[in-house]
Amino acid sequence: MGISPLDFQQNQRARLRSVLIALLALLIYSGFGVQHGCLWATSSVPYYNYLADAFLHGQLSLRLTPPTIHDLVLYKGQLFLYWPPLPAVLLMPFVFFFGVGFSDIVFTLLCAAANVLVVGLLLRQTVRVGLVSLTGLQQDLLVLFFALGTVHLTLAPYGRVWATGQLLGFLCVALAYLAAVSLSGRRAFFWTGLALAAAFLTRNHLLFTGLWPAVYLVRAHLPEGRKRLVGYSLVGLLPVVLAIGLLGIYNLARFGSMWETGLDYHLMAERFVEDYRAYGPFHLHYVPENLYYQYIAYPFLQPDRVFEGGSLFLLSPVFLAAFWGLALGRPRWVAWGLAGTVLLVNIPILLLMGTGWIQFGPRYTLDFTVPLLLLTAMGVRCWPTYVLIGLTTISICHYMLGTQLVGYVYG
Repeated sequence: MGISPLDFQQNQRARLRSVLIALLALLIYSGFGVQHGCLWATSSVPYYNYLADAFLHGQLSLRLTPPTIHDLVLYKGQLFLYWPPLPAVLLMPFVFFFGVGFSDIVFTLLCAAANVLVVGLLLRQTVRVGLVSLTGLQQDLLVLFFALGTVHLTLAPYGRVWATGQLLGFLCVALAYLAAVSLSGRRAFFWTGLALAAAFLTRNHLLFTGLWPAVYLVRAHLPEGRKRLVGYSLVGLLPVVLAIGLLGIYNLARFGSMWETGLDYHLMAERFVEDYRAYGPFHLHYVPENLYYQYIAYPFLQPDRVFEGGSLFLLSPVFLAAFWGLALGRPRWVAWGLAGTVLLVNIPILLLMGTGWIQFGPRYTLDFTVPLLLLTAMGVRCWPTYVLIGLTTISICHYMLGTQLVGYVYG
C-alpha cells in the first residue's frame, strides 16, 4: 500500500524542518567561528590536512611539519598521527586543490551541520517505523537540543584535529542508525555495516555503537528465515572486517605491528606522562576522574578547571529523559538495547587517560550520543512539552556560554 498524499506532505514538511534547523545550526556555529577567528583559515591543529598531504605524496609519515607537533607520534624521527586515517582520506581532494592551508574549520563546520540534519532525519524515521512516539514539536525540540544544547556545539565552530575526528565519527554512526531503520534486506545490512566501518576508521571504539543496529536488523529480518539472515549478516560484516584489516595493514606499515597505533610514541602533554608510564592509555586508575568530570562536575562552580569537562546531565538536562525511556520505553528490547549500547561505548571512555582537555562539557560522551538521544526520545513522550522546552533552554544557555569561553582560549 502506497503512502497517502497527506502522509507525503507531512513527511516533506518534516524533512524541510530538519533542513532548516541544520541551516540555523550552521549559521550559529559559523558565528562562533567568525567571532574568534577566520573561517577560511586553518585551525591551530589541522593535522588531518597534513596527513592528507602525506597520502597524496605516497607516504604515511607527515611530509610537512605542522605549526605545532603536540599530540603527534614521533617514531624513528618521523611524525605520524595515532588517530585512524579516514578524515584525512576524505580531505585529500581538498588538500590536492588547496594545499594544507585548506580550512579544516570549514570542513568541521560542514560535518557538524550534516550531523544535525541526519539526527533530524533519524528521529523522524524512528517515529515513522513506530520505535519512538513524538509530536512534530517534540522532534524539532530534540534536534534543536542536540544542535545547541549538547557538547556538539562546543566542537563545531573551531576546527582542530580532535573535534574534526569526533564530529565525522558521529556522522558515520548516525548514518549507520539511519540506514538500519530506513532500509531493509541486504541493503540495510550493507549500508549499516559500511557506515560502522567508516566510524571505526575514524574512532576505533565507535564500532561498539553497532550493537543496537545489529540487534534491530536481526530482529527485523528474523521472519525471512535463518539462511537468509546469515547471508544478510555476512554482507553487513564484510565492510567491518575489511576496515579492521586495512587498519591493521596501515599500522604494520608504519610501526611494524598490526596492533600498534603509535600511542606509546605520541608527544602527550607533560601532565599525562607519569600516569601513562605507570598505567598506559587504558586503566581502571582513570575511572574515578573520568566519572567525576563527565557525570558530576559543574564547570561554572570550579572556574579553575572549567575546561576539564562537565556533567552530562547537569549541562544537558534533557538527557535525563533517557531514564524515563529506560524505565517506561516500549518496545522494551529497543530501550534495553540502546542503554546497553551506551554502556558498552562508555567503557573505553571511562578507562581512557585524560578527560579531553581543553573542552567545555564531556566531549567524549558525544561518541554514544546517537543511542542516548534515541533513548531520550523514548522518555520525552512521558514529559509535558513545557518541561522539554524549559530543559532545552537551560541546555542551550549552558553550551552557548561554554562555547564562547572555549572560543576565547582557541582564539
